[in-house]
Amino acid sequence: MKVHHLNCGTMRPWRAPDGLVCHVLLVETDSGLVLVDSGLGLQDAADPAKRFGPARFYVRPAFDTTEAATHQVAALGYDVRDVRHIVLTHFDADHTGGLADFPWAQVHLTTTENHAALHPKGFTERGRYLTTHRAHNPLIIPHTLDGGEPWQGFPNAKELTDITDGIVMISLPGHTRGHAAIAVDAGTHWVLHVGDSFYHRGQIDGTGRAPKSLTTMERAVASDWSQVAGNHRRLTQLYAENPPGLLLVNAHDPTLLHRAQNGTTA
Repeated sequence: MKVHHLNCGTMRPWRAPDGLVCHVLLVETDSGLVLVDSGLGLQDAADPAKRFGPARFYVRPAFDTTEAATHQVAALGYDVRDVRHIVLTHFDADHTGGLADFPWAQVHLTTTENHAALHPKGFTERGRYLTTHRAHNPLIIPHTLDGGEPWQGFPNAKELTDITDGIVMISLPGHTRGHAAIAVDAGTHWVLHVGDSFYHRGQIDGTGRAPKSLTTMERAVASDWSQVAGNHRRLTQLYAENPPGLLLVNAHDPTLLHRAQNGTTA
């Protein structure tokens, strides 16, 4: 499967000089197009308060409609109606903003994340799971990962064969209750998109050089910090191993996005 790496939302948090991106995968399959996450959408630019909430004052999204996935899909020469499925790492606004631009698409996420979004607990979850992102009544397909098959050392995973072979949802909770990583078989290699399991490559590349503003935010919004820390350790090990045939990316690091777009790993 051919995989395109898109930036579907530029953000400029305070004291993060490189800013953040919303790294979205566009996957060509025999049965249509698949998005991994959807970034920011057209409606977010039209109504930032209801669509993004107070967090916009900290992460400062650009709300540039030319970055919306629907425009980028069309710019690549595809029919946007061919986007049949959207696979989410989690239901935060900067990952679900584009859902409403593809109202016909099936939306896949973990059963745990779907339940958390419908039944938020506490201040953080009530702020992150915005009902506006479900206002178009998307067709939600929840996937239970507990007890699933292991994948590359991650214990609970499920291949989404109802979409196509070669797309795997992997349980990676911590940032949110039902957060997942998504692995895609790109033919010559696998792309492992770990969502918000870390914010900046400095958290896993052994340098420890990550902006304090990002690490502080990460801890403040974590559903379970001990799980986040465990994910950091596992991904640090994976990054150091640099296994052939595996490209590790996340949702927000612009350098990892640019490397993926340029076909490099370092």
